[in-house]
Amino acid sequence: MSYNLLHVVKPLMPYIPDVLSPARTITFHERFIWTTLAVLIYLVCSQVPLFGIISSDTADPLQWMRAMMASNRGTLMDLGTSPVITSSLIMQFLTMSEILKVDWSIKEDKNLHNATQRLIAFIMTIGQAFVQVYTGFYGSPQSLGTTYCLLLVVQLIFSGIIIILLDELLQKGYGLGNGVNLFIATNVCENIVWKAFSPKVFFTGRGMEFEGSVISFFYLLVVRRNKFAALYEAMFRQNLPNLFSLISTIIMFMTVIYLQSVRVELPTESSQVRGRIGKFPIKLLYTSTMPIISQNYIVGHFSSISSFLYKRWPQYLFVRLLGTWKSSKSGRFVPVSGISYYLTSPESIMEGLKHPLQLVIYLFIMFTTSAILSVSWLELNESSPEKTAQKLKESKMKLKGVREGNTASVLSKYIPTAALLGGILTSMVVIMSNLFDTIGSGTNIFLAISIVSQYLEMFAKESMQKNGEIRFVE
Repeated sequence: MSYNLLHVVKPLMPYIPDVLSPARTITFHERFIWTTLAVLIYLVCSQVPLFGIISSDTADPLQWMRAMMASNRGTLMDLGTSPVITSSLIMQFLTMSEILKVDWSIKEDKNLHNATQRLIAFIMTIGQAFVQVYTGFYGSPQSLGTTYCLLLVVQLIFSGIIIILLDELLQKGYGLGNGVNLFIATNVCENIVWKAFSPKVFFTGRGMEFEGSVISFFYLLVVRRNKFAALYEAMFRQNLPNLFSLISTIIMFMTVIYLQSVRVELPTESSQVRGRIGKFPIKLLYTSTMPIISQNYIVGHFSSISSFLYKRWPQYLFVRLLGTWKSSKSGRFVPVSGISYYLTSPESIMEGLKHPLQLVIYLFIMFTTSAILSVSWLELNESSPEKTAQKLKESKMKLKGVREGNTASVLSKYIPTAALLGGILTSMVVIMSNLFDTIGSGTNIFLAISIVSQYLEMFAKESMQKNGEIRFVE
């Protein structure tokens, strides 16, 4: 059954847009150039507004997912990487549940799997484009008219296809890493820099204010007579970025960088060449970013659906069970009861202390799901002790002083523990970031640091290979 399901896509493969695998080895310099070009294309599309929008100033139902989807509301990047992530999650579920059985040792199965994932991504792009336009994201469809509605749909589909192909381009080996991670990191870093140094001016009840927290700090010190009051305002002002958020963000950055550096390095040696040695690192954050992306993506979609239903049918018990919503003091549309309420982080540490039951249930859900997803990810990502031992064997290396047949059992002492602890620590960083009001959510900060660290490791690995040192970077 699974074989036939997978092969349903085979006749469609010639018609599914794809990026050809490179016919030669792409040098590191060329890969860096392609990666830079991909970032530039993404940044340009993130600033080009969609033509035909009447309004995008209403509450954004996807506000907590924007950075994770690398999307920018009202621009060509409104969909961001959402179709790519969704298709990846769907394929992982189908594979994990054995609805689709993929033999990764067979090239045709791998190609069919990748083609199916791209097809789902294209379908999701088209579906999301129509849904967003015809549910009033950019103004009433009646006010827009059929022509402008179709024009908006075409723009979203076109930009969505660009993102899918850029991700495919990088994953095929033309660039470094993958598009999802690259665009998420770019989006998060751009957001942090903008909120720290933005020269944009607002006129509030306190007078003229700069959006950027650093610029605002120096401006307030100059114009306010009471310097202590100016410092307090710069640190804790409401509704605009403040220095406390920036400092909290920097502290969380340093925390994640430290956790990324914690690892156990197992000595390795060549199984064929005497004297050829290396190291196999097992990081504390072994499963990296995908479990936290999956967790927040699922929760974000659930909350968005709950918000959408409550706006239209608040009188139904089932809808209220999913979540009851209202506007908060910060202007965000937040859940105040129901399942969505307990899946959402309190807006600050003080809010959490005021509502201890919500905080405790939220902490339990976060820690439990993150740990489970991290351990489950070992099999999905072929990073289990058995798969890792097989990779070592295929690379003609083995653990020093350990027989090849015992490699998996030795790795079993480290890898599952690292995955479990990594999942719990990841949740802890995310929760602390959310409670202490960092710029962007804790998930986004964790993702940005983790992704940047992965790219730094790629550069380090390339340098080691040039110097002739053997080292495995997981």
